[in-house]
Amino acid sequence: MRSRLQMSPSPWLRSIAGAGALTLLLSAPSSLAQQPANDEAAQQAFNNSCRTCHSVKDGDNRLGPNLNKIVGRKAGSLPNYNYSPSMKDAGFVWDQDKLTRFLVKPDEVVSGNKMQPYGGVSAEDAAKVVAYLQAVGGQ
Repeated sequence: MRSRLQMSPSPWLRSIAGAGALTLLLSAPSSLAQQPANDEAAQQAFNNSCRTCHSVKDGDNRLGPNLNKIVGRKAGSLPNYNYSPSMKDAGFVWDQDKLTRFLVKPDEVVSGNKMQPYGGVSAEDAAKVVAYLQAVGGQ
């Protein structure tokens, strides 16, 4: 006969653990945004996901606007860049959480943005990109 310690967890305990895992998954973008990324991995994530269209150099707008000092900037407000109407009217300031969520699912944060066919990155890569943008932008 097995003791209580050797028995498998009750269905109630398994459902509690499952709920905890679901909560962790749902909160991943904001919690990952708080985790530091090493410089090399963060730059590589930026290069892989953003560099084709964006620069981090002030004034260097390309297909997309430059991302220098993006954290703390009002969405759609950079001078000399032709934003989509939805980005101009977004009405928020980019912070770590908003930027991370945008990188993961851009259309859910600003529907009608001009970043097609970009469809987003993993929450882990988004956190690395945000860490890189903050490191190079002095935020």
